[in-house]
Amino acid sequence: MTTVKLALYKGPGQLGNALIRWWTRSQYSHCELVVGDYCYSSSVMDKGVRRKRIGPGADHWDLIELPWADAAAVLEHFERTDQDRYGWPSLIMSQIFNRNRQVEHAAFCSEWCAAALGLPSPASYSPRTIGELCGWLEERRGLAHAAALI
Repeated sequence: MTTVKLALYKGPGQLGNALIRWWTRSQYSHCELVVGDYCYSSSVMDKGVRRKRIGPGADHWDLIELPWADAAAVLEHFERTDQDRYGWPSLIMSQIFNRNRQVEHAAFCSEWCAAALGLPSPASYSPRTIGELCGWLEERRGLAHAAALI
């Protein structure tokens, strides 16, 4: 069974990365889902949804294992959205004006990841909030596992 991980970018990046970290009060400015040897997300630099082979620079990323996530569903979501553009309109409406608006055939990184994971209201997530939710879910799963051992 293939595991899914949430990868959160904490590297210096460019001006846009710094603005996202400042706006969201977070050390993270981008996120991706890792399945096998590939990362999946929506990226400004790649102008939309894309798949990339994992490369160097692991020290710029924090990874959260998501054993509850369905790798097949992530890959199916990628196949459905592979040609989608970067979601500037939903980013501006949801993250700046707090209107939680999704735009068809476009997504920003955390919106794409949240949708691929089947989370409600995908446009409401930033790299910070999706990281916090996934970390919390993994922590709760660990606590439940530990309680079951007692």
